[in-house]
Amino acid sequence: MVDAGSARFRDMTIGAFIRLLASSDPVPGGGSASAVAGAIGAALVAMVAALSEGRPRYAAHAGTHARAGAEGKRLADQFLTLADEDSIAYGRFAAAMRLPRVTDAERASRSAALGAAARSAAEVPLRCVAACRELVAAAESLAGRSNANASSDLAVAANLGEAAARGAAENVLINLPAMDDEAVAAQMTEQVDALLHEVQELADRTREVVASRLAREPLGIDVPAHAVDGAR
Repeated sequence: MVDAGSARFRDMTIGAFIRLLASSDPVPGGGSASAVAGAIGAALVAMVAALSEGRPRYAAHAGTHARAGAEGKRLADQFLTLADEDSIAYGRFAAAMRLPRVTDAERASRSAALGAAARSAAEVPLRCVAACRELVAAAESLAGRSNANASSDLAVAANLGEAAARGAAENVLINLPAMDDEAVAAQMTEQVDALLHEVQELADRTREVVASRLAREPLGIDVPAHAVDGAR
């Protein structure tokens, strides 16, 4: 089991992570797998941005490339951190499940520990779903505004971001009943539903633009090529 003192998933080879995922050890599980999928999608966004920067044909989108590239790198790092945090949160929940429950005091203590652990186990994947929304938004911003030769990579990034969001959402929802707090559970459910709706809309738009092969107008953050030239 992974804990704060164990090797981080980011430091493993891909093969080692996959072997551990396929083992009988409950961690890493679906939450960590979803986060790693998100990290791969974010890395693809950064790659497409890098393949577009400095190319005259796409100079009008320089601001978008810079922003999406930085977002992709930041999110890739965040997702890998979330992969570790998800397994740590599960470990705490599993530990709470093993607490004694013979006396009334023990049962009360165990119930409180389970509620707190379940909340943490729901909050980590909720942050993953939110990060997936940022990932797919970054991919959408590049669609039609970046290197056309790498456009399919944006569709892959959007697909991975959507899959990661749905996977993480499952881990949020499965932990809500154990929290024993209906108000917080309802709030988290509403957040998950709203984020998944946004993720799907952004992923659909990314796929549509990629499939159309059409170029899009610069975003407001972009700097016109002549302004860039004039500033040099």
